[in-house]
Amino acid sequence: MSQSKFVTAINCMDGRVQLPVIEWMKNEFSVPYIDMITAAGPNGVLLSDGAEEIELIKAKVRVSQEAHGSEAIAIIGHHDCAGNPIPKEEKLEQIKKSMDIIHGWGFPMDVLGLYVNENWEVERVK
Repeated sequence: MSQSKFVTAINCMDGRVQLPVIEWMKNEFSVPYIDMITAAGPNGVLLSDGAEEIELIKAKVRVSQEAHGSEAIAIIGHHDCAGNPIPKEEKLEQIKKSMDIIHGWGFPMDVLGLYVNENWEVERVK
């Protein structure tokens, strides 16, 4: 990454996952700021028929990228998600599919997937 001070997270609205994701991304990318875009179970949202909500998320990513120069974006899923209550294996597959969708939006950003486990630790999804 260059000298960007921002990266972007499409994260669950669940407050338990906010700080682990923020700290992981700050450390991973050596940036002070994380633009946080939240939804209830965002990986499920991106795979849904909810075109309006998806367009709102995409518009927020555009602001993060164009106004803040964000060079990376993560889609996050987590253990015990009320908005997308599915087993971990399914959630990991959703995260991977969501990464493909985000990549297809064409923003000049690195796209990664993260999973926050039952210990509130961040795991990178490959």
